[in-house]
Parts: sequence; structure tokens; C-alpha cells
Amino acid sequence: MKVLLRIQTLSTSIFSPFSYSSAWPCSALRYYGTAPEQKGVVKDEPSLGVRTKQAQQFDWALAKLDSSVRRTGRVTKTLLQRIFHDICRTGYPSGNQALLLLRSCGSLLPELPFAERTELAHRVWEKLQELGATYDVSHYNALLKVYLQNEFRFSPTDFLAKMEAASVQPNRVTYQRLIAAYCQDGDIEGASKILAFMKSKDLPITEAVFNSLVTGHSRAGDLESAANILSVMSGAGIEPGPDTYLALLCAYAEKGDLAKIKETLDTVENKDISLMDRDLMQIMFSLTKAGHQQHVPEIVERMRHERGYVPDAMNLCLSLITQGFEDTAFAVLKTFPNLQAESQNGDNPDLGNFFLRHCVNMDKSPEKLVHFCKDLKDSNLHSAPLQFTLYCALDSKKTGLMKTMKEEGLPIRPHYFWPLLTQHQKDRNAPGTLEVLKAMQELDALPDVDTYSNYVLPTFPSVDTARTVLKVIALSMRVCVKERAKEYLLTCVHICCRMLAVQWTLLVSSSSFPNIDLGAFRGSLIVGFKGLNDCVCCKVLGFVCMSQMSHCSSFLLNPDNVAYFLYNLFDGMTETEVQAKEEKLRQYLNQLEQKNITIPVNIYRGIRNILDSYHMPELIKDVLALVDNKESIRASDAPSPRVSEVLSLEKKLEELKSLGKPTGAIFKQLISALCAEENLSRALEMKAQYEEEMTPSCYALLINLCCRHDNAEEALNLKRELARKDSEVALDANKYMSLVKVLSKHGKLEEAVDILKEMKEKDVAVKDTTVTLLFHTLNSAALKGDSTTIRRLQDTIFTLGLVSPSSNLCSPLVTVYLESGDLNGALEATMECHKLYNQLPRIHDIISGLVEKGDTELLQKAMDFVSQERGEMTMLYDLFFAFMQTGRYREARKIIETPGLRARPGRLQWFAEKCITGQQMEALENMVDMTAKLFECDRDEMYHYLLRLCKDTNDWHKAEAVWTKMQEENVIPRERTLRLLAGILKSNNQEVPFEVPEVNYAYVALFFPYLLPTEAFNILKETSRKGMALGPASYDALIKSLLASGNLDDAMAVKHIASKHISGFQLSDLASNLQIITQVKHGNIKDALVNLKGMLQADQVPSQLAITRLVQGLSSHGDVQGIHEVENLVKTLGPSINLSSMLFVNNTALAHIKNGDIQSAVEGLESVYTQGSDSPQKNISFVFRKVLEANNEGALDKLSAMAEQLCNHFASYRAATDLFLQYLDTGRTEEAKFLLQRCAAVVEQKDAMMSYMTKISQKPGQVQYILISFPVCVSFCLKSFTLDKDLSSAKALYEQVQAEGLQLDELSLKRLASLYRDAGETVPFEEPPIESFLWPVPRIPHEFVFPIHSPICL
Repeated sequence: MKVLLRIQTLSTSIFSPFSYSSAWPCSALRYYGTAPEQKGVVKDEPSLGVRTKQAQQFDWALAKLDSSVRRTGRVTKTLLQRIFHDICRTGYPSGNQALLLLRSCGSLLPELPFAERTELAHRVWEKLQELGATYDVSHYNALLKVYLQNEFRFSPTDFLAKMEAASVQPNRVTYQRLIAAYCQDGDIEGASKILAFMKSKDLPITEAVFNSLVTGHSRAGDLESAANILSVMSGAGIEPGPDTYLALLCAYAEKGDLAKIKETLDTVENKDISLMDRDLMQIMFSLTKAGHQQHVPEIVERMRHERGYVPDAMNLCLSLITQGFEDTAFAVLKTFPNLQAESQNGDNPDLGNFFLRHCVNMDKSPEKLVHFCKDLKDSNLHSAPLQFTLYCALDSKKTGLMKTMKEEGLPIRPHYFWPLLTQHQKDRNAPGTLEVLKAMQELDALPDVDTYSNYVLPTFPSVDTARTVLKVIALSMRVCVKERAKEYLLTCVHICCRMLAVQWTLLVSSSSFPNIDLGAFRGSLIVGFKGLNDCVCCKVLGFVCMSQMSHCSSFLLNPDNVAYFLYNLFDGMTETEVQAKEEKLRQYLNQLEQKNITIPVNIYRGIRNILDSYHMPELIKDVLALVDNKESIRASDAPSPRVSEVLSLEKKLEELKSLGKPTGAIFKQLISALCAEENLSRALEMKAQYEEEMTPSCYALLINLCCRHDNAEEALNLKRELARKDSEVALDANKYMSLVKVLSKHGKLEEAVDILKEMKEKDVAVKDTTVTLLFHTLNSAALKGDSTTIRRLQDTIFTLGLVSPSSNLCSPLVTVYLESGDLNGALEATMECHKLYNQLPRIHDIISGLVEKGDTELLQKAMDFVSQERGEMTMLYDLFFAFMQTGRYREARKIIETPGLRARPGRLQWFAEKCITGQQMEALENMVDMTAKLFECDRDEMYHYLLRLCKDTNDWHKAEAVWTKMQEENVIPRERTLRLLAGILKSNNQEVPFEVPEVNYAYVALFFPYLLPTEAFNILKETSRKGMALGPASYDALIKSLLASGNLDDAMAVKHIASKHISGFQLSDLASNLQIITQVKHGNIKDALVNLKGMLQADQVPSQLAITRLVQGLSSHGDVQGIHEVENLVKTLGPSINLSSMLFVNNTALAHIKNGDIQSAVEGLESVYTQGSDSPQKNISFVFRKVLEANNEGALDKLSAMAEQLCNHFASYRAATDLFLQYLDTGRTEEAKFLLQRCAAVVEQKDAMMSYMTKISQKPGQVQYILISFPVCVSFCLKSFTLDKDLSSAKALYEQVQAEGLQLDELSLKRLASLYRDAGETVPFEEPPIESFLWPVPRIPHEFVFPIHSPICL
């Protein structure tokens, strides 16, 4: 039996005889709409390319709409229509795209009237259906939601009939919204039928149904029954929430019962139920619509102006204006908190633009617009409201306000008319342009150069025609007076370049032609070049490139300008254009070659890449002919593979020993094999027999084996033996850390600390795996309760700088106390970690423990600490998660509903992953429910977490309920969410109630740069497993992403996969640079140097950063030869990569210092200053800083002696100045003072000192460093005192300045005066006026200089 018949039959037995026609008279049927019928259009399956395009469009559209909704709480009609048209063009709209568009046709369009919104929804429905979109129950539910939001009257029974005709089964959300539709019209009887049917089908009656009944009873005129619904809810076990009370408040608002509204609001407050500002705005909207605007101020007073208030209030204003209540909207506008704050500062905020624009769009009367503008102006809320309103009107082709402005005595400027001229220019409508010019003349707004060149002249076919027509209407170019000759000529240049008329040649041939920068019209030359079909352009551009004419030498192109022009020319042309104009381009290139014009190599490479993508090899040869330094490409030598074989190692070892032959190589292989078999005893026996063959690598293998077998004593003995044999040998980081772990475990703490110190001394590179081993070492101590060992190891590791402090590495100290149940000790340990290392380890576990224990005093202490150190929002999230973890959901809801709280995706993801890992369905489900109204919360992401847990627990019932809940909340699911849900249902043999989007790996590959590197790598492995090959760009993008995240091994694996699929695969310049940088970070310096050579041989350009990191890496390893090799290699690149002139000098010095050859370092640095004059480029601060960081006192002594000698014997002060500033930076004030006494001239280096003082005076607490060089830094001292709020010190400084007869500048006096005022004291001198610090800016709205296209401009 059909659903509709069931409802009708059931209702007949429950209620009195009922006829639908009697309830809805025929005369009223024309006011009702019905859901458009699903016709079931059958179309061919879209191709892979179409599906790829479709998926791209959906992601783009979802991102655009989501961004708009997050920022402003709305979408614009223009954006929605653009997305709609783009989707229609593919011809194969998906169900998800249809859902996205339908959802956006309701309250998200406050700028459109209700009827227009609904009409748009119907048009979307019918068009997409015509194109083959398949609709399921979620689409019908979305359409119902739009009907409700747009207050569209329709027949619920007809709607159900259409669903059944389309074979779509209604669900709980459908019935809930049908009840809401009946209640919206006050039809309780109709709602009761649906409600009875739901009960018969055992469908749950949710809070949303009761909320609808509150509205229904109210609109039926029975407010008492509406209020009683709340007690009915309580009786049914459903506690009335914010939405229920909001429905009741709106009911009272529609009746204008202010007393009941206040009473209910007080009740809500007493019940600890939080109503947000947007809820109060709904009450205001209901009051206004019902004609009770006089009560709106009472509600406004209750606003808390929480985060998100402004966009919500803007949407309220827009809705009120759309519905014809612009006066109320204006009253709301004037309450914006940021308006008042900014206007009190005396600024010109120009706020309320959105209000004025929408009033213009809704055709409000000029009188009202003028009234609003005057009020805004008088209230100092907008500097030029009438001008802005005029701009909006002209942009909409409405000219009614122009005369009003003239009557107000406001100037009419030429650019006000540009919006009117733009359309005429596009249409080539010369008569329309002339009409605008006449109007400008009537209003005394004479056209200027920009108006003529950009809007008037391009309308006409030629300059001569324009001149003739303009003379006819008695208009002349009055701008061409002597003082503006250059500007006029520049206009002519633009025009002639665009038309490439012969006049250009005549202009530049004249000796009176003024000097003009080519950059002003390079773009016009390119446009003109592309528009010609003959060689006129070759002659023109060739003429420009000549250098024989002395009278235009400053105008002519130097080689760099020609090169950039060429690059911009090719970059601005499509493949079709280049192919069509190949001959013309070749002629031009040949002409440049004949005139000896050359281009740099880097520009050639850029042009070559463009032409190579266009498949134009012959044109590349012509460009190559212009290169000034042609480099040959040599093939790199491939390293030969090393092959080794291990056969009967022990037997072979004995044979070699008996024959008296060397046994070292075979012995090493034997030790390695024994270690692989974990045979410690045999390995030690072989070591005892062949003691003389033990090499450092053999010791390293045995030490590691001992550590794995937890043999601390033997491992330590082996380490000591190795140190005796060769003290310079260093193990790798993981072996060192294994040794630390086993030693600390067996109580040998001092020996473990010595190992760590050795790691620092030998500069052992610490990798990610090493940090993991370190954590396990500390955690092992924590599980034994050994806090002393943990503190000692942490202090040593962090002090030495082996690794940076992290929450993970600090957590073992807290674990010690948590394991013993000492929450107070755990909190103190966390606070200690924050004080020492700025980390808050395991704070969630501590707070959760305190909540569970009920220790409110200690909990308050923890919350105060977190709030003070990390901010209130972090504290609230910590408390929220603690309540969630301990099952206190009521308290958690109060926290998450705190006004002003916004979503933090990272924190929400952390807790969701925690719930998924622990399979905590209840906690995760409650978090998803509680965050429904959280500002900027990604609802699809939250439901995706829930579905992931459903998949892990194989709970298809819960997954189905999640799908229903998503429809109820009107969430638009992403494709991954739909696929996840479909997979859960299919695995349990359940029907999937929607169209399942297919995975398109080729499409997903396009988004490698936007995915997490690990996700993208997994997708790539899947595509490779299936034998699918991607394009070079996709592989390159993933390699760059992996390298950027430091994952070198995976990046090289991707490169290997790409090489298998693509012959001759080569990394891009950027990927190659990232590879070098990452290899240096991982300590693979030699590999990085090989890759640099490979880049240069492949004609690629290494980046400045890659070369710098490589040179610094070589210096940290003491590789002087390597630095010189890199220096010689990059000389061929010229100055294009903009390397610092001191890069190689400084790092060569550091390499010598690393090798202990300090004298060579000093000699190298000294020669820089003795062979030439000081200059800002000769900066050796980097050397001083590295030496100071390493605490290398020996090197520091010699370097400081060198700086003093240069200062006193050679009058070269740069080195001493650099050392002085580094002393200040590192807090060595005594050394800085001592140096200043020995080299007093340092303080006279004004440029360096002023630059440094400017930098440090931006931060508080820097006065002590500024005072060291007091004579030149009075103003900086005062600035620093102002930041520190230190009036007493500022007073003392001011008195000292007066005593010495110095004059303070006005800005310093202004700062000092502000300190006096803040302290409530009288300013003892005449304060400079604020106008002396401002530029005289004309009061012309910025929008008229650069027209605004944004839909919102506060």
C-alpha cells in the first residue's frame, strides 16, 4: 500500500472525517507548489574524462560555496548561477552536485526574495533532472528544507505522491519536514496525521518534531498549547533545548508579546541554556515581519556580540532589506560593535557598504538612500557614503543619484562614469559612449587621459575616427597641455601599441620624444604583436631594440629588458597563437640576432620550457641563437653497482688465515652475518679469535647486537675498546641511542650521559628514527618510576641541542606521576616542562584525571595555568575534551556552546582519532552532535569520523542512522563520505540509497599537492599496483610534497616508480632543489653535491636556498674542498641566482674552524677586509653567530682579536660591528661593553647600528641592549620604554636628554606623551599634533579608484 494511502487511512481512524479539499479549498490551490516530478531521463554513462571534470567541478564548487558560507554565512546569486552553469555544461550532473545546488537555494541567499529563491530551486531541479541527474530521498529532503526556509506554500500530500511516483521511499527526515510544513501554516490537524503515521512505523519522534508543533500551535492561534509542548517533551524523556525555546520565543514575537519574550529569556538563562546571537536575531526578524519593530531594541540590548556576530548581523540586515524592512535593518547596522570602536578612534572606517549596495540593488527610493547616507556621515560611520552609493548605482546602470550629488555640492569625478562606459566599450557602442560624454560635460566632469585611453578611444575603430567624432560634439582633449605632455604621449603610446599604427614609429623617431619607461607599455606591445598579421611589428619592435639613437637612450631596451619582453611575449601566447605566428616570431628573433641583442641563460630556459610544451623545436633553436653563454650538456656518469657474495664465510676465513692472506673483508662479512642471525655468543668468540681484524664497523655491529640482547656491560666494554683504538670514529645516531637506552636501563646513567655528550662533540646527525628511540628510552624509565633518570637525560639532550624539545619527548616525566596516580605531581611536572621547554605534555590526561577525581581546586589551578600560557580558547577545548573523555556530556555541551568559541579542526581531529582508535562510539557521537552549531565547523568532516568508526565496528545500523542525521542537518557529503558509507552498507548486503561516486585515481592524482603526502603516496602505490601510469606532473608534485615534509625515502620510491613508467623521467627544477635541501637536512651531503652537479648538467637552475643549504652542510662537515667545488660550479650561472657574496667566504671559514684550522679561517676572513673597503655586503655575522652557538672559545678569541686588529690597524670596522651586534643578540652584554671600550668607533657605524636598533626596538625588554650604544639611540630607547610601559625610566631618559641639550624628534615626544597619559599624569611639554604624522590624503573613496567587485565590503 502506498505511503500516501496509509497516512490517509490512518488519519481517518484517529481524527474526525477529513477531506484534503476541504482543508485546502480549490480557490487556494494556486498558492501551492508541488515537487517537480522525477522524469527519469536516461542518458549514456559519462566517460572517464567527463567524470574527472565532474569531480573537479564538484570539489571546486564545494570549496567556493563552503568558503563563502564560512566567511559570510551566505552565498551570492552570481556565484550560485556560475556554478550551476558550469555543472550544466558537462551534461552529466552528479547527485552530489544537485544536492549542493539545492541546499544553497534557501536561507543562504538572503539577498533574494523568497519567491525568487524557490523559482531558482525549481529551475535547478528541472534542468539537472533533464540532464540525467538521479534524485534520491536526500534530494527531496533538501527541496523540502528549501520550501520551509523560503516559506513556500505547497501540498505535502502531493509532494509524497510525487516521491512515490519516482519510486523514492520517504524517511524520518521527510516526515519531520512535512510536519514542519503543515505547522508553518498552522495546520495542526495535517501535522497530526503525519505524526500518527510516524508512530505506527516506529519512527523516533525527535526534538525537531516538537519544535515544529510549537510553531504550529502558535500559528493556529493557540499559544497556551504551544507553551505546553515543553512539558509534553519532558514527559516523553526529551529535554527542551535551545531550538525548542527559540521556536517558542519566535511564536511570542509573532504575537508581539514582549513580556512573554522577556520571561522566556529569563527562564532560558536560569536553565543554563545558551542562546546565541544568531538565535536572538531570528526573534528580531520575527518581530519585524509581524509588524512589531518597536520591540527590536529590547532584543538588541541582549546581544553579546560574540565571534561571528558581524556576518550574522549582516545577513539579518540583508534579509530585512529584501523583505522591505530597511529601516529596522539600518537600526541593526548602527549597533555593530566594531563600527563604534573604529569610529571612536577618529578613523574613517567606510563601513556599511554592504547595506548601501543592497539598498541600491533592491531599488530603494533615492530619498531613503540619501537619508541613510546622511545618517552614516553624521554618525562618522562612513567617510563618503553618498559617493559609494553612487558607485553602486552606476555599476548597476542606475543614474538617479548623480543629480542628487550635484545638488549636495559634491564633486563629480570622471572615473564615476567608467562603469557606464565599460559596457559601451565592450559593445563597441559609439553613440552610447557619446551620450555619456555629453552627460559628463553637462555635469562639468571633463574626461581625463585614463577615460579617453581606456574607455573612449577603444570604442572607435581608429584614432582618426574618434578625433573626428569628438570634434563634432565640441569636445577636445584639454589634457594635452604642456605640463601633461608626457602623460598624453604615454596614452598615445598605449593606443598606438594596441593598434600598432605607423604613428608609433613617428613618435619614437622624434627628438622631442620624452623619456618613458618601457614597463609602462610592454603589455600593450605584446597585445599589438599578437593582433598583427604582417611584419609591421617586427619593424616596430626591432626599432625599439636599437641602441644607436642617443636622444632616446634612457627609453631604449637593454638586453635584460628585451629578454623579459620576450619571455612575457611567449608566456602570454597560447599554443595556437604561437603556431599561427611562427614565421612572424622567427623573423623577429632573427632581426634581434642581427642587431646583436642577447638574452641570459635563465630567460632562455623559461622560454624553452614554454615552447617545448607547445612542441615548437625549430623556434627553440632561434631563441637559443640569442643566448649569450651557450653551455653544453654532458651525460652524468652512472655509478656502477656494487656486488658482493657471501659463501661459506667461516670456512673461507680459515682457508685465508692458513694461507697467510688478508682476512679483514671476509671477517667483516662474517660478523655482519652473525649479527643478522642474532648469534651474540658466536660473534664474541670470533671477535676474540680475530682481535686484530676488528674494525670500527665491526665494533659498531657488535655494540648494536649487545644492545639488542640487553647486555649493557659488554656493549660498554666494546665502546671503550673502540675509543682506545680510534677516538675519532663516530657511530650512527641509532646505535648511540640504543647504547643510551641499555645503559640507562641498567643504572649506568653517567655513562649514558657521556654517550650523549660524545654525540654532540662528533656532530652526529639525529634522524626521526633516533627521536623515536629516544622517546622509548625515556618512556622505559617512566614505567619504572625513575624520574631522576628522565630529568637528567632530558636536561642533557635539550641543553646539548641534540633534538628540540617536543610534547612527546617531555611526556615521560609526566607519565611517572600519572602511573602512580599523583595528579598534583603530574601537573607540577607539566608546568615545569612548560617553564623549561614551552611544552604542555599530557595535559589532557591530567585534566581528565582531575575531572574524574572531582578535585575542583587543582582543576581550577590547571585551567588558570593553561589559560594564562596558551589562551582561553585552548583552555576551553582542553576542558571540553576532558568532560567528553569522562562521560560528562552535559558539562561538555556547556563548554562547546560558549559564546565566541570557534572550531579548531586540528583539536577536533585529535579527539576524533582518539575515539576511533579506542572505539569510543558514544563519546564521538556526542561530540558530533554538540558541534552542530560550532562556528566554522566542517560538518562533513565530523560525520566522516563517525562513519570511520562505524566501519571499524562494522555497525551498519549506526551508519544508516548517521546518513539520516546528515540529511536532517542538511549536510552536503563529499564523495569520500558517500563512498565510505556505501562500502559499509554493501559489506553488510544492504541497499545503498544514493548514487555512489566512483574513485578516479587519475583525477585524484591531480590533487597530490593538496593531499597529505602519506595519503597521496598510498594512492600512488595503488595506481602502480594496478598498472596505471600517471603524468610526469603528478609524480613530480608528489615528490615535492614528500620532500617538503622531509620524507626522503618515500620521495625516492616515487621517483623510482615514475622512472619505470616514464622513460627518461626527470625531476623539475623545484623538485631537484627540494631534493638537495632534504638530503642536506638528512646529512647526505655527498648525495646532495652529486645532485647539484646533475642539475647543472641537465641544464637546470639550482635555487639560492638549495646552494646555500648545501654550502652550509659542507661547512658543518668541514669539507673545504667541497665548498670550493660548489663555488666553481655556480660561477657559470652568473648573478641570476642572487647568491650572497659572503656565502662561500663565511662557510669556508666555518669549515676550517670545524677542522681545527682556526688560523686559515682567520686569514681568509681578514683578506676580505684588507683587500678592499668596508661595505654592508661584507658581513661575517653568520660566522660569529655559529662560533658563539658552539661555545668555541678558542675560535672566538682569535676571531675577536682579528676584528680588533682590523678596527685599530686598518680602520675597517665592519667585522667588529658584526661581532658587537652578535654579542648583543646572544645576551653577552659584558663582552659587548668590553669590545666597545677597545673599539669605540663601532658605535659610529650609524647604518648598521640604526638598522639593528630598529629591529630590536620592536620587542619589549630590549632597553639594556639599546642603552649600550646610547648616543645614537635615544629614540629607540623611548620606543622600547613605551612597549615596556616604563614611565619612570622614560622620565629619567628625558631629563638626561634635556641636560645634554639634545632635541627629541616629534615621534619620540608623542610616544613619551602617551606614556604620561596612560599613567594619568600631566604631559610636561607641548605634545605634537597627530596631523604632523599623517600624509595629506584626498578624501576620495578607494572604491572609485579601483572598483570593488567583492560582494561584501565592510
